[in-house]
Amino acid sequence: MSTERLSANKRKRKNANMRERMRNRKVVSAFCCFLAIVIAFVLGFVVRSNTAFVQSLGFPTEWGTSQPGTPASEKTTYEAISARVGEVEDILKLYSMDELDLSKATSSMLEDMMRSTNDPYAQYYDPSRYENFVKESAEKSYSGIGVLFGEYDGRAYVTDVFTGSEANARGVEQGDFVVAIDGDSSHKWSMTEVIGSLKRGEGSNVVITWMRPASLDATNGEQFTTTLECRVYEEENISYSIDGDVGYVKVRQMTSDAAALVKNAVNDLSNQQAKAFVIDVRDNPGGYLTQALDMASLFVSGGVLVSIQTNDNESPRNALGETITTAPIVVLMNQYTAASAEVFAAALEDNQRATMVGQTTMGKGSVQVVRELTFGGAVRYTAAYYLTPQGHSIDGTGVTPDIVVANQDGEDGDTQLNVALDAAHSMIEGA
Repeated sequence: MSTERLSANKRKRKNANMRERMRNRKVVSAFCCFLAIVIAFVLGFVVRSNTAFVQSLGFPTEWGTSQPGTPASEKTTYEAISARVGEVEDILKLYSMDELDLSKATSSMLEDMMRSTNDPYAQYYDPSRYENFVKESAEKSYSGIGVLFGEYDGRAYVTDVFTGSEANARGVEQGDFVVAIDGDSSHKWSMTEVIGSLKRGEGSNVVITWMRPASLDATNGEQFTTTLECRVYEEENISYSIDGDVGYVKVRQMTSDAAALVKNAVNDLSNQQAKAFVIDVRDNPGGYLTQALDMASLFVSGGVLVSIQTNDNESPRNALGETITTAPIVVLMNQYTAASAEVFAAALEDNQRATMVGQTTMGKGSVQVVRELTFGGAVRYTAAYYLTPQGHSIDGTGVTPDIVVANQDGEDGDTQLNVALDAAHSMIEGA
């Protein structure tokens, strides 16, 4: 009986030892699992921070928000259009039964992208359209249909029609917008594109569809089409005369030699005993900023003429200190005075160098840049804004006259010019 009892106790101890060993193994296994998880977490954190290594393993790296300045190729689909488009492109290439038209998709996407900026001057030019865009040269003669073009919100419009020109004979008027050339109305026609398209052989015909709005801001209006013969029109950019002791200088554009021509005109008028000057920049669509500043320097002895605001900074442009007269100045302007012509007017106004007569200018105080693309074509966008010497924005505001006069021709002739001349005569008398 005692032997059986001993055997039972032995079996109990053996079973207890087995259970203890099993418990120890479970504890060790649990600890090893926990340790493995900790090690995996640490390794995962280290590996995640090594983008190149992760990419070499074939894993995506888009598991977080990248920091500002991250290259587009490393941004997530929440931060970059390129990443989003790339994702869709990969899906279509892998799974779609239809083939992607790369050229068509590129044009559609980039056109929409430029429109989404709300920049009225932003445009995408495909390779063929860009080729036409760069046709404009620096010729001083106006080849085409006898029209001087400006640009408003990315659309070309007529700022002046030459007397006796083909366009004048067909009823084209100041303020008419170009809608289509030779039937092409697929996009907004910029000023540069229109001018480039009209540089054709002497005697060539061009069909232009125009839109006559109620105002510059109107997006629609009466449309009409003209067939015009292209010719080379020679038109003086600077003309001048004298009214008593007031010199009058008309500046049609800020061309590459505008400042030199104005200087010659003022000097000639001074020799004719002019004691005050009216500088007429009505209907002037602008042109070279450097020429506008050089013109302003003819009358402003020192100080800031304009500041150019970019994403990075504001850069002032100062007078050259080479004035040619201290006589009173009147600047004559209207709603078609634009761009660098507005810079000229604002420079004289803010420096209290001239009396402004006419109407508030257009308010086109921005600078556009065209940048070629590596795959062909180009994009155009606004890269800077003009600020007056006192820091006011020209864009969307314009330059306000001291003496407001409606733009109208009556029995007494050019009302605005008459008021400007009277103001200049009064300044002489009050001197």
